[in-house]
Amino acid sequence: MSFKQSIFALGISALVFVSCGSPEAKQLKERAKQEKKDSISLVYNPAEADPQIDSFMQNLHKKAGFNGNVLVAKKGKILYQNSFGWADYLLKDSLQIDSQFELASVSKPMTAIAMLQLVEQGKVSLADSVERFYPDFPYKGITIKQLLSHRSGLPNYVYFAETVWPDRKKGMTNQDAMSLLIQHHPGRYGAPDGRFHYNNSNFMVLASIVEKVTGKDFAVYMKENVFDPAGMKNTNVYSKAVYDKIPTKVIGHDKVWRRSVVQNYLDGPVGDKGIYSTVRDLYALDLALRDGRVLGKALQDSSFIPRSDAKRSLFSYGYGWRTFSPPNNPVVYHTGWWHGFKSLYVRDLTNDVTIVLLTNMANGSLNHLDNLYKILEIPILRQNAYNANGEFVQ
Repeated sequence: MSFKQSIFALGISALVFVSCGSPEAKQLKERAKQEKKDSISLVYNPAEADPQIDSFMQNLHKKAGFNGNVLVAKKGKILYQNSFGWADYLLKDSLQIDSQFELASVSKPMTAIAMLQLVEQGKVSLADSVERFYPDFPYKGITIKQLLSHRSGLPNYVYFAETVWPDRKKGMTNQDAMSLLIQHHPGRYGAPDGRFHYNNSNFMVLASIVEKVTGKDFAVYMKENVFDPAGMKNTNVYSKAVYDKIPTKVIGHDKVWRRSVVQNYLDGPVGDKGIYSTVRDLYALDLALRDGRVLGKALQDSSFIPRSDAKRSLFSYGYGWRTFSPPNNPVVYHTGWWHGFKSLYVRDLTNDVTIVLLTNMANGSLNHLDNLYKILEIPILRQNAYNANGEFVQ
């Protein structure tokens, strides 16, 4: 080898050494290490399925009409996962365990994570008002904190938009929805921080602010900062403003099989809904949250503090999470219901139990889970099971 060739080879070696030691290379190495760890946590052997949970789910499918996917994990191990029924009844297309479902309002905890990441980075403050990001926003004095806890008093864009959106075949973007609120200024439900009022506008506005602050489409931000770091390989934000047809094989059905639910312009705005995921990816998110990979412990803990005027003393709302607070056993969860999809995501923070139920049949099957909670030896998560004093009555 000539002197010049030797120098060139040394230069290449130095570049390789530097690149391998770069922050990007270290991040890739850590990501690969974490993916290996996650893959172990996601191992499931159907032969070892918990027989009690299997019996319960078979019964829920046959007698209560549950059609969807389920995953139950405890202390870092999947006890049970399964698929029941059709992705699309007309095609008789069976569901697979990694089938993507519209999460509906189970999207809200993830939107909250995105916003709290920006708070953690100092780019946003919980005390910031919406006018900081949208100077023409006509509802003054609404803060990020109030949006996260459904205490803004905003009108619900879902009900308002149907009277003013001109093209029902065209999906609205979040910025379209914001413009409609600014232009038409429909009457608000109440004063900022006056009372709790669950409302999709709050999380649509939060996602819009994420876009303003980061300069990225919400779908891109979520993939780069929430889904990928959490190892959620089959999770996406899908908007009808981007896709003529949402690219998922799972179709929502409304109580009876002959009625599939057609997506429309209201499937455009995201943040309040619009995240499509799988039972295994939601378990991966649970693991990532417990490890502090997508949000630090301090802000996570703050998001689990009850902040609403609870109808029952045990049930309230934090930052993007519904809260259930029996003595010494905090549970955070969220439900979802939108265009033929229903969902339930439960995280028992004390017993380290995760329950994910995703269904594309909008019936009442998810209202009959008491025996599942009993099998798992966790508090029964059903509001009308408790009186105003928080006592179990049925």
